Amino acid sequence: MAGRLLKVSSLATAVFASSGFYLYNRQLDLNDLSVIRFGRAALTTAVISCDYLTAFKHVEYGTEEYWALKSKVHRRSAERLRDLCCANRGTFIKVGQHLGALDYLLPEEYTSTLKVLHSQAPQSSMEEIKQVIREDLGKELSELFVSFEEKPQGAASLAQVHKAVLHDGRTVAVKVQHPKVQRQSSKDIVVMEVLLKMVHLLFPDFAFMWLVEEAKKNMPLELDFINEGRNAEKVAKMLAHFPFLKVPIIHWNLCTKRILTMEFAEGGQVNDRDYMEKHGINVNEISENLGKMYSEMIFVHGFVHCDPHPGNVLVAKCPQSKKTEIVLLDHGLYQVLQPDFRLDYCRLWQALIKGDMPGMERYSRRLGAGDLYPLFACVLTARSWTAVNAGISSVPVTHAEDVEIRTNASLYLPQISELLNRVPRQMLLLLKTNDLLRGIETTLQTRASSSSFINMSRCCVRAMARHKRSKTRSKRRRLQITLSESLSLWKLTMYELFLWVKDSTAARWLTALLSVMH
Repeated sequence: MAGRLLKVSSLATAVFASSGFYLYNRQLDLNDLSVIRFGRAALTTAVISCDYLTAFKHVEYGTEEYWALKSKVHRRSAERLRDLCCANRGTFIKVGQHLGALDYLLPEEYTSTLKVLHSQAPQSSMEEIKQVIREDLGKELSELFVSFEEKPQGAASLAQVHKAVLHDGRTVAVKVQHPKVQRQSSKDIVVMEVLLKMVHLLFPDFAFMWLVEEAKKNMPLELDFINEGRNAEKVAKMLAHFPFLKVPIIHWNLCTKRILTMEFAEGGQVNDRDYMEKHGINVNEISENLGKMYSEMIFVHGFVHCDPHPGNVLVAKCPQSKKTEIVLLDHGLYQVLQPDFRLDYCRLWQALIKGDMPGMERYSRRLGAGDLYPLFACVLTARSWTAVNAGISSVPVTHAEDVEIRTNASLYLPQISELLNRVPRQMLLLLKTNDLLRGIETTLQTRASSSSFINMSRCCVRAMARHKRSKTRSKRRRLQITLSESLSLWKLTMYELFLWVKDSTAARWLTALLSVMH
């Protein structure tokens, strides 16, 4: 018996020793082990769930004490979730960033805490970057570039970008995927799916499976840099009539699924007011052009860049023309809108702008909101029900209304969760995009400006006219549609001119002069 025990212990010692030697020899990071990543995620989920289950046992619902405690629980849960994302990196950071962008859908404690993930993405070592380039392009750095800056220009959840100079003297940005992300992403999504299902069993109102479904669909696309390059070229061609838009040119001979080489573009982030003031860039012009660009993508073409966080949208003065440019980066995530969905979405926004309540209800229901259409209208516009009833273009946004909307995101979380599970999957990325754009407008202090509604209305009119023309063969009917479209666009232009005159200095002088004369 003693002999057997001695043999077993000797065998176990040998196994552990050889395993340790293997791990040491491979210089394997424990964070790369699936069991470690799953264990960390499971433990965090258990701690957060336990906190929500036990924290409110001795507090009466609806009291000030209850809401104060709930805010604290939200905050510490969000911090635990943030720490998990930072530890597991990759897909976890990507999903955390997605949640942090949903300002008007999730409690403020979560969004404000998770927003820091945009600046806390991991960096790969220079040796890892060289290895990816060696494996994918088959050459050493010195053979491809005259110079290659070791310090990245920026690091994100899936990749990092380095500035380099080609042998012909052109400066490029080289986006290199973190080497472990591809391998880990599918396993991470399975972990999230399992844990979210367990949470849903404990909290039936918590229905966030849409988050996993979106990650399953979008992650493979975002990890394919050839797809990103094609998206960049498509949107550049699609919006070529906007002289203010710059999309970096792709260098296809230095691209693979894990490497994207493009023209290097400089500028300040779109929410950096100090940069704009320093370089003489008009904040209102930037906000208006950003609105034009996205209205065109959403309503007219149905091909939408869905990650417009400030790091992906730069502003700059063109050195040659001295005109202001918007530089659009990171083209990995686009939403293609189906024609029927896009047209219903157009009609819904037209109804919301005009305060057409029957139309708002009809098209909200057609987009899957059902009896939650009032909540859907408020979520989509980030406006109060009072403002929606009056017509969002006629009621300015107030600080009190903004606070009310953010507070309601916490109060109505179960209903918002149900709504997000009801609406078509295409709507989810649009809601994220809306929230990111609203965040930029809020920082620039151009939120809900009349020009943004006019640009949206123009695009909706054009989209509806194009659709009607495609449905008829009659030349006479097509002419009628075109004339009606032209009249609607002319009315919008006249209204825009009226607003410009009303707000101009000359109008203020005339008003002052008339008041003095009387």
